[in-house]
Amino acid sequence: MKELKFGTIWLMALLLSMCCQFSQAQNNVVDEVIWVVGDEPILKSDVEFQRLNAELNGQKINGDPYTLIPEQLAIQKLFLHQASIDSINVTEADVMPYVNSQMDRMINLAGSQEKLEEYRGIPIKQIRQEVIKYFIESRKIDEEKKKIIGDKKISPAEVRRYFKNMPTDSLPYIPTQVEVQILTQVPEVSMQEIERVKNELQDYAKRVNSGESSFATLARLYSQDEASARQGGELGYCGRAEWVPEFANVAFSLTDPNTVSKIVQTEFGYHILQLVGRKGDKVDVRHILLKPIATDDAIRKCILRLDSIARDIKDNKFSFDHAVYALSDDKDTKNNNGLMVNINVEDETQTSRFEMKDLQQDVAKVVDKMHLGEVSNGFSMINKDGKQVCAIIMLKNRINGHKADITEDFQALTDIVSNKKNEEVLEKWIKEKQTTTYISVKDGWKRTDFRYPGWIK
Repeated sequence: MKELKFGTIWLMALLLSMCCQFSQAQNNVVDEVIWVVGDEPILKSDVEFQRLNAELNGQKINGDPYTLIPEQLAIQKLFLHQASIDSINVTEADVMPYVNSQMDRMINLAGSQEKLEEYRGIPIKQIRQEVIKYFIESRKIDEEKKKIIGDKKISPAEVRRYFKNMPTDSLPYIPTQVEVQILTQVPEVSMQEIERVKNELQDYAKRVNSGESSFATLARLYSQDEASARQGGELGYCGRAEWVPEFANVAFSLTDPNTVSKIVQTEFGYHILQLVGRKGDKVDVRHILLKPIATDDAIRKCILRLDSIARDIKDNKFSFDHAVYALSDDKDTKNNNGLMVNINVEDETQTSRFEMKDLQQDVAKVVDKMHLGEVSNGFSMINKDGKQVCAIIMLKNRINGHKADITEDFQALTDIVSNKKNEEVLEKWIKEKQTTTYISVKDGWKRTDFRYPGWIK
């Protein structure tokens, strides 16, 4: 029986709850506690929330939703209960980048902060607290699972044994993957544009210091850090290592919440900061970010310069690797011959291989039409930091979609075996945990076809 992916469902539910049909149906639910796991309740509205979202999302639930959904929620509560016992601590600061990204997606989908509040029927602060709670609980569950699984290594012999007798048509399909090298340059920004940005920031600082405007209001109106702008520029409590050094140095030097910092330049642009508060070795600040804008002419000149570099590479005057080392502005790939890295935040793994869907969209469009070893012409793109850059790329490798092969796809098959063994460990833990945890299921919600029968005692 396939488990529902409640992490994705929950986030999508927040988005899809904008639909009137969803909101009205949810409001018609007479709420009650139907399960208790440890000291964690499960409400009837929790189950309806998941069920209605699945319907709106066109997701098929293979079985009785009033059996499957409460059981999956109960499993989550088991992990959360154990995380509490194990004192696993996750703070708002730990999840704030994910919270800001998710809030940005929700507001963009709704059209504005005001529309999101209207659709949800609750203020933006309450919506934000829901998202924070979700990410904190998800991180706690993940950390608890890692603790239960431990550091178990899969040997090559185990992988070979697992797939040795597997029929060919049962082998997993590996989608097309590519390895891409990239050389990026930042279009030149004129001194006049930089002075314009600095003058604007100085004007904002004067307006705050004189009492004419609040920092939070100006951040909402003018900051180009969209995620924090909606929170009045507030970033939440963070440690020094969570910010780039130039920003952190100024943030941690602030002592007076009523004054505005000097202008600080980082790789993201130019900022002014205001202290919100301190907690131990963490500090919370507001900031306003402005990004100098390169002119169309500057972007065109940068692309032409990259076209010239690409021609020299094609004429074998120097290699792509040497060009990256000498000419690239991308600090993340410069010392890696320009090789792009695919980071999986959830699994904390990284690889040089990308499925096409995982590449940045501007890069994927170019790669899709390239041959192996080909160097592209220059093009402009927005990088992962939201900055306008220009780039050329080389397609280093393409592995077409295929049935898994024990030699070529050994790492992918290792991951499959590892995941299967981890699932077995977690299933065993769930069954054992059921016997030692207080569980109460209300009459009318008890079933005989739960995946784990230990719920009913």
